[in-house]
Amino acid sequence: MAQTLAAADTVTWDSVLDELARRRGEFHAQGYVPRDFIEKFVALGLYRASAPRRFGGEPMSPTDFIRTVERVAEVDGSTGWVVAFSSALTYLGSLPVETQAEIYRDGPDVVYAGGLFPVQPAKPTERGYLVSGRWKFASGCMGADLIAVGIPGDDNSGRPRAALLRRDQAEIVQEWDVTGMRASGSFDVVVDDVEVPREWTFLRGGASNIDEPLYRYPLIGLQAQVHSAVGLGVARAALNHVREAGARTGITGAPPLADRAYYRTTFARAYAALHSARSFYLDVADEVWQAVVAGDEPSPEQLARIRLSAANVADVSAQVVHDLCSISGAGIISNDHPMQVLRQDALVPQLHATLGQAMYDGAGAVLMGRPPTVPGFL
Repeated sequence: MAQTLAAADTVTWDSVLDELARRRGEFHAQGYVPRDFIEKFVALGLYRASAPRRFGGEPMSPTDFIRTVERVAEVDGSTGWVVAFSSALTYLGSLPVETQAEIYRDGPDVVYAGGLFPVQPAKPTERGYLVSGRWKFASGCMGADLIAVGIPGDDNSGRPRAALLRRDQAEIVQEWDVTGMRASGSFDVVVDDVEVPREWTFLRGGASNIDEPLYRYPLIGLQAQVHSAVGLGVARAALNHVREAGARTGITGAPPLADRAYYRTTFARAYAALHSARSFYLDVADEVWQAVVAGDEPSPEQLARIRLSAANVADVSAQVVHDLCSISGAGIISNDHPMQVLRQDALVPQLHATLGQAMYDGAGAVLMGRPPTVPGFL
């Protein structure tokens, strides 16, 4: 898929991103990215980039997918957040192969969303589970074909089981009053007594039944990487804005911002910090991918570096935007100021469960030869 996307008509990609720049205000006002716009990424192949090759998918390497998410998020963080979840199709690899064949029966372009928490009790039935409840943070659910909700796991690992539903089997409650990632449409999902066959459920992070490189790549680690890529894109947008704003003069008639030492110095430090963190992050992703392609199982140290580099790039991205805001003038207090939107979006990736501050302790423990301190870290 990397070759397919790279070879795609540049005008097509550019036209989609240009349209995103024009419509992002609309998306933020309504709180979600609509299906008609998701279809544009489907047409570009992004929603088959994590589908199994055996079912017609065109898998991308993690580094290429990261760069693609970063590119979208540079235009709009919320839309980057939504398309990042297209990588979550790899979770479905732990479903029975027969179920996956049914999912991809009409083709590999499947749009999937999940709201797994809080995990809700489900009544076992002869065929599977009777599912009812309300779940939060189902990012991108307004454009989804399939939605997963969380029920208790049953393997003593503490991992939830996900019950997979058709979009029409769930009610979406548009309760999403936030600032950061405003247009991600991370709404609540409500299900009322729907029986889900056991073969349409899977343990989150369970062993895959697909023997392909992308499905042997660390599953949770990939999710950490693609969500930190959103922070990268947002921070790059902030760097671009500050660079362009440097030629402007203030209302007081003072010299242009780029003629001021503090402005240039803060920009340079932010630039170096972001690109340094990005290089570490992409190097680790490529190293682990090459190991997986060669048929090797990633080592605990490699898994730890994935989690560490992803958490680090999310934190650095947020700090870069914060530092650039400090030199952007009083106009930033306006809610519609570009840097204000970027500041709010930049905070979100570092708050994601896969990127929280505990990841440093987990990584440090593994890199020092100790057991991980975070459940499900490896």
